[in-house]
Amino acid sequence: MLTDSHCHLNYKGLIEDQPGVIARARAAGVRAMLNISTREREWDAIVATAESDPDIWASIGIHPHEADAHPDIDTAKLIARASHPKVIGIGETGLDYYYGHSDRERQRSSFRAHIAAARETGLPLIVHTRDAEEDTADILTEEMGQGAYKGVIHCFTASGDFADKALGLGFFISISGIVTFKNARDLQDTAKRLPEDRLLIETDSPFLAPVPHRGKPCEPAYVADTARFLADLRGTSVEALAEATTRNFHALFSKARAA
Repeated sequence: MLTDSHCHLNYKGLIEDQPGVIARARAAGVRAMLNISTREREWDAIVATAESDPDIWASIGIHPHEADAHPDIDTAKLIARASHPKVIGIGETGLDYYYGHSDRERQRSSFRAHIAAARETGLPLIVHTRDAEEDTADILTEEMGQGAYKGVIHCFTASGDFADKALGLGFFISISGIVTFKNARDLQDTAKRLPEDRLLIETDSPFLAPVPHRGKPCEPAYVADTARFLADLRGTSVEALAEATTRNFHALFSKARAA
C-alpha cells in the first residue's frame, strides 16, 4: 500500500488520460495520492479531481515561480479555500532562485503568507526549495519562532545539512525519483540516513520519472520504482518502506482519511 505524497494529476502529460493514470497507480499498489496545486486558476480543478476519488486529496497554494502573478494571494484567501474537506495541505510554496521566474522578495512574502495559513489551519506546509537553502532555512526557523506549524520538504534535493535543519524543525522529507539517478550520490547518502518516521515518497509527476522510466512522463504508478530503489538503498524491504511511508503520510496529513 504505497502513497504518492506529491503529484500533479491535472498537468499536461497526465490530464489527457487521468482515469488511466489513476487505474495504473492502483494496479501498482498506490493507495493514496496528494494532488498538488501551483496556481490559483488550478484550484477548482485540483479539488474536483480529489472529490472524484476517496483516496485522492488536494492542496491549495502558489508555487514560487508563480509569486509575481499572484500578488493578491494572502493568508486569508488560502485559509478560506483550505476549508474544503478534501484539502489537506498548504502549498506547494517556498523559494526557487534557480530560474528567477518571480522576484525573490515576492517569493519570500508569498512563502510567509503560506506559513501563516499552515499555522492557522493546522494543515501541513508543502515546501519547494531550489538554490535557496539558506533563505528557506532562515524563514522556516524564524516563522517557527512565531508559532509552531508542521510540514514537508518535497522532492528533496538539498544538502544533508539542510535536511538536518528541516528535521530539527520537525519537518518530514519527501524523496522523489531523482534518488534513482546515477548522479544523485549526495541525495542517496542523505536518503539512506533519514529517520524512518520522517520519510515520505513521491513522484512529482508528470516530472522526474525514475529509472527505468527516464524520458517518459512520470505518473503516480512509478512511485513503486522509487520505493524499490529506496528500500534497497536503506537495507529494508519494499513492503516495510511502503508501510512506513504511508503511515507517515497519514501522521503528517492527519486531515486525510486514515487507511
